[in-house]
Amino acid sequence: MSKVFKFKNDVDTDQIIASQYLLLPNIEEMKGHTFESLDDRFAANVQPGDVIVAGDNFGCGSSREQAPSVLKALGVKAVIARSFARIFFRNAINIGLPVLVSGELDANVEAGDEATVDLTEGTVEVNGKTYSCTKLPPYMQNILNQGGLIASLNQED
Repeated sequence: MSKVFKFKNDVDTDQIIASQYLLLPNIEEMKGHTFESLDDRFAANVQPGDVIVAGDNFGCGSSREQAPSVLKALGVKAVIARSFARIFFRNAINIGLPVLVSGELDANVEAGDEATVDLTEGTVEVNGKTYSCTKLPPYMQNILNQGGLIASLNQED
């Protein structure tokens, strides 16, 4: 089971990891500041395997790769939103963070709910109900399973 952390529409990359923390030397040092302006306890409370559920346009703003990277470093299993900013979606896949689109999940869950995410089937079960998400094509699932695009390309040799 994964605990749900819920966010609103239009969460931008500066809210995920503020620009002043990009000066820190690595993702490990940055991750403690994730979502600091929206939930200053997020980094302390999230556990490996937890999920983020959000509304429309998650990851809008700048194209900083650190935004999905800090989520992955904290152990977030997946981000499930109504829609994603295109560059955030691509960056997430590139670094191996699953991102799923669900048109109804955010309206039917609350922060703290327990969820079961099946990435292969493209489903999320919460409060006894199963919600459909976009099912990632096999090649994208393979990239995620190998830890991201670079790791996947390195394994092709």
